[in-house]
Amino acid sequence: MTDFSRAKACVQAHHAALAGASADTVASALAQHLSVDATWRGMHPFHVQSGPEAVAQTFWQPLLTAMSRLQRREDVFFAGKNHLSEAGTWVASMGHFMALFDAPFLGIQPTGKIVMLRYAEFSRVEDNRIVDQALFVDLLHLMAQVGQYPLPGMTGAQLVQPGPMTHDGLLRDPQDPHESEKTLDLIEQMISSIDQANSAKNPPTPRQELALNWLDDMVWWGPTGIGATYTIDRYIEQHQKPFRTQLGARQFNGHICRMAEGTYGGFFGWANLTMECTGPYMGLPPSGKKADMRVVDIYRRDGDKLAENWVFIDMLHFLNMQGLDVLAQLPVRAR
Repeated sequence: MTDFSRAKACVQAHHAALAGASADTVASALAQHLSVDATWRGMHPFHVQSGPEAVAQTFWQPLLTAMSRLQRREDVFFAGKNHLSEAGTWVASMGHFMALFDAPFLGIQPTGKIVMLRYAEFSRVEDNRIVDQALFVDLLHLMAQVGQYPLPGMTGAQLVQPGPMTHDGLLRDPQDPHESEKTLDLIEQMISSIDQANSAKNPPTPRQELALNWLDDMVWWGPTGIGATYTIDRYIEQHQKPFRTQLGARQFNGHICRMAEGTYGGFFGWANLTMECTGPYMGLPPSGKKADMRVVDIYRRDGDKLAENWVFIDMLHFLNMQGLDVLAQLPVRAR
């Protein structure tokens, strides 16, 4: 068995250091496990930063100033070798940051009540240090929870999203490498099915395409702006059809990391896709402009099919590239 225990322990220690940090101490907490020149990727408006001090100033200090008693409530945790390159071992963590929303954050106004901020994190570990990290947080999800959702529409459902139905997503111990290989092969097969459908002269129907790799009662836990869907048929209606008919000139740019362990796997890119908004999407009119989608996908395999998929997209960056600065549109309210 491939043993990722040291990499996992490094990331767990990093999480423990952050759990005890305040806005004043978070830079030193980050420095315990992030390398001095670590690359950090965050969603709009955080973008790419280098080193613990910049990461603290850009993201963690504002977050910890706004969010009291922050907890990381983790639902999925796994590791693996990056299938796409020689770039070592990565560790994935996914769940929610839970806190009391007590001060403004990026112009989003506080409620003094509990909030759940969806997150997905990928960390590359070398010599017991995190040298590369991507942290996706669903800011539209936060806005929707506190009644400040800025967009006119959503095709799926908006809700606080649970972890795996099987409650087995925290892979602390080594996993059977044959199961990991099955999961990675299925993810690769699913990606190939999309490519083949897009390029085929006589493509399969959406249901035929999806049934190759997905259980009929699949759950697609999509990002706020699109929303969550349940079953193949509702996925087609509430996500796939709008995505394929209202976003044109799609270009796949590739992934930075793609990996699997046990029955869990996933990937992220920077940016995965470039496309043009050619029709009304998320309730917004077509922009006619090309825009990037930075995406995380995390999957749970059940037997020989995919059962659940958690998706994070940097929606604010995607919209910003089309000329809509969502954060600038938020109303300023009395403190």
